[in-house]
Amino acid sequence: MTQSAPFDAFPLPAGSADCHVHVYGPYDRFPAVHGGKFSPLQATPVEALLALWDRMGIARGVIVHALAAGGDNEVTLDALRRHRDRLRGVAILKPEVSERRLDELSEAGFKGVRINLLRQDGKPVSSGGMNLDDLVALAPRLHARGWHVQLWVETGDLKELAPTLEKMPFDFVIDHMGRTMADKGVDTPGFRDFCEKLKTGRYWCKLSGADRNTRQGAGPGAAYDDTAPFMQALVAANPDRLVWGSDWPHVGHAAEAIPQEEDLLRHFFRCVPDAAVRKKILVDNPKALYGF
Repeated sequence: MTQSAPFDAFPLPAGSADCHVHVYGPYDRFPAVHGGKFSPLQATPVEALLALWDRMGIARGVIVHALAAGGDNEVTLDALRRHRDRLRGVAILKPEVSERRLDELSEAGFKGVRINLLRQDGKPVSSGGMNLDDLVALAPRLHARGWHVQLWVETGDLKELAPTLEKMPFDFVIDHMGRTMADKGVDTPGFRDFCEKLKTGRYWCKLSGADRNTRQGAGPGAAYDDTAPFMQALVAANPDRLVWGSDWPHVGHAAEAIPQEEDLLRHFFRCVPDAAVRKKILVDNPKALYGF
């Protein structure tokens, strides 16, 4: 009897997108910046990503440039230029970036910037990257190019920051289901407030990060059951403003606790049982947000 491939149980609609991944290396061309919780364990170049997507049935997706992936978005820019039909990008910029560089990134398929506002229990989770002052400085130039703003932020902090953010002319894409830890529960005020914001249409959310928000542990075979109410609440709030992401290659996890894509897809299928809604999240919404 032939053993089925691990992704056969999760048939994805044609044109599905993985909207949150990172690439690192090869290091002889794109040296990584090692140090800190989110350092890569090994090189994971774009060729490895595309091979994984081909096995999964993923047609396209979004590389979010990682601080540890090296300077000036080079590894992500190179990947986008070589695979224009499959890839879009999210950048990390410095306020002094030149007009020419912004034009180069836009032409290659960069669609936004990622702002690091992430704290847990009042303490920053990761240093570096772009901050709110950087965004304010760059806002006119980014808006002129039609970019959006991706926020790495916990929903409780988003509630406090929203009045300032919403003065700027952007759509906001929130990472990893709002990075609210599962033990806080879906009725925690910050998460409930974000569900209401999602209904306005100005905010988007990535259905990713179950492995980061769970209190039950990640790794092979993990079910992520404690994060299911959060994903289900976001789908109920506004399925037209959601995209899915694997967060490959799962930096920040110990080698024995690296999430498996089939477990993440199993979790997504359980939380979103309606095939029409899954198609919206996997195909239609990424087209609208990233211009595939």
